Amino acid sequence: MDFTWTIEQQQIRDSVFKTLARFDDRYWLEHDRSGEFPEDFCRALADAGFIGIHVPEEYGGSGLGVTEAAIVLQAIAESGAGNAGVSAVGIGFFGLKPMLAFGSEEQKRTWLPRLIRRDDIACFGVTEPNTGHDTTRLKTRAVRQGDHYVVHGEKVWISTAQEANKILLIARTTPLEETKRPVDGLSLFYTDLDRRYVAIHPIEKMGRACVDSNELFFDGLPIPVEHRIGEEGRGFKYLLQGLNAERILIAAGLVGVGRCALKRATQYAKERVVFDRPIGQNQAIQHPLASNWANLEAANLMVFNAAAKFDKGEDCGAEANAAKYLAAEAAFSTCTNAVMTHGGMGYAKEYHVERYMREVMIHRIAPISPPLILSYIAERVLGLPKSY
Repeated sequence: MDFTWTIEQQQIRDSVFKTLARFDDRYWLEHDRSGEFPEDFCRALADAGFIGIHVPEEYGGSGLGVTEAAIVLQAIAESGAGNAGVSAVGIGFFGLKPMLAFGSEEQKRTWLPRLIRRDDIACFGVTEPNTGHDTTRLKTRAVRQGDHYVVHGEKVWISTAQEANKILLIARTTPLEETKRPVDGLSLFYTDLDRRYVAIHPIEKMGRACVDSNELFFDGLPIPVEHRIGEEGRGFKYLLQGLNAERILIAAGLVGVGRCALKRATQYAKERVVFDRPIGQNQAIQHPLASNWANLEAANLMVFNAAAKFDKGEDCGAEANAAKYLAAEAAFSTCTNAVMTHGGMGYAKEYHVERYMREVMIHRIAPISPPLILSYIAERVLGLPKSY
């Protein structure tokens, strides 16, 4: 199996770095301090045609694959944008898969070009306060009333809702007690995030200050029936279409964050002199950095193995989950070690590594936690009894 990139793929990576050259470390430090959303950064990526790179050309994309989307997101993170840069544009990469797979032709031709051009900005409404990772137990209700649905409920940890005018929303259309299986009775919608019916409250959090996370409270949001994607009650199945892509793309970004932190730590280890020698001459500094490199590169192979299988239409659930697990653990270890390599200066914002460490945490936890990934692999790959 050959993971050597084609000339076109290498050109895509180089072009991302060139496009983002003006969004330097000072830019991200300022946005981390102010909390201002990096819209000019997002606009630069949209104008360069990177958002929607895996969307067919007839809907405004470039017609490439998840592999190319992973290359883009990895380069975004590695450019210094870190997890903030990945999260600012993430839904434009992995949030479109359910719409592509199950949306009507009219829906795709109407909605996708506007998202890719960033004429519309969307958020992804899945997670709820009381259900955690158990998506089948969602409480948000969408009740049909003639030609529209009415939504009541809550969502939490919804990124970019402060900027969004659209939402990809999953809600229960049939009460759980009336379904044969918990996965039934959920429906997927793409609709207006109408603030007359939705209260959006930002969550103060550890990192990624310039990309908002929010609680959403729905109080009678009307959704036209034509804004439902696919059939009523099959939304969970549709949502699954995007989960493997999401895990692959987040994993690619995590490797990028890790590489960015490793580069800074290595450079500091070469330049910092203590006891008349660079600290990078000491094996106590060398060995953890070398181990970080090996783990990041191993995770990267799993990322692009999963992406290749996805693009071939093959089952890649195990690989996608393993990629996310390996990349998150490798990136977390690398970002932590980058701070430790800097010593006291690692705690200073001007050296940037503390930002990477704070930001890497969110995708170590979400959209699926390490224990749940290990449970999935234990059950689906190793054939062990289900533990939850």
